Formats: sequence, C-alpha cells, structure tokens
Amino acid sequence: MNKCTVKIKRVYETISEDDGVRVLVDRLWPRGISKEYAHIDKWLKDIAPTSQLRKWFNHDPEHFEEFSHRYVEELDSNHEAVGVIMDLFNKYQTITLLYAAKNPKVNHALVLQEYLQKLLA
Repeated sequence: MNKCTVKIKRVYETISEDDGVRVLVDRLWPRGISKEYAHIDKWLKDIAPTSQLRKWFNHDPEHFEEFSHRYVEELDSNHEAVGVIMDLFNKYQTITLLYAAKNPKVNHALVLQEYLQKLLA
C-alpha cells in the first residue's frame, strides 16, 4: 500500500486543494451546511459512533478517554465500514475525515484518525 495521509477537519472549514478525498464521518448531516458547500466526496455514516455511544458521550471532555475506548471497540467489530474507508486508501493518497463537532480536541474524528493510522502503519 502506498503512503497514505489521514487528515481531520471540521466540515465547516474552507475546502482546500490538499484535502484529497473528503469523507464525512458523522452519523447525522451537519446542521446549517448545504451539500453543495460541504463538498463531500463520500458520507460514511456507519463508521461514526453508534447513536447510543454518541448520546452517552455528549462531547463531555471528562468522558473522552472512556468514549475513545468504547469507540475503538465499535470500530474493531465494524469490519464493513472500516473496510470501506480502507478501500479508499487503495485509491487515494490523502483522505480528510470531516466532522461537525465544535471541539477540535474532543471528537470522534480524532479517535478514528488514530485508529486508521495504526491500521495503515
């Protein structure tokens, strides 16, 4: 496999030429953004945390460590969704994971990015 880059970015940020393939990794469509403005190449709802885990987490920084462990467990058992995104790495060198959460240091895209980087290593 070629050298792949996994980036993350809020879906509300300006599109950039070096984004590569833009993949929305939220289960719900982001509020207040049109599909035209978002420039999403692929929407992988099924790779996002389950609704139950997302609601439990509620973007609480105090729950982030436990959330991360639980989300990785979900990813480990979600072979189909992880396979879809890994297939993208066979086609593209750079993938940007897009998320809507407000906190850039406490969100599922960070966990997913680290998870994918380990698989690619």
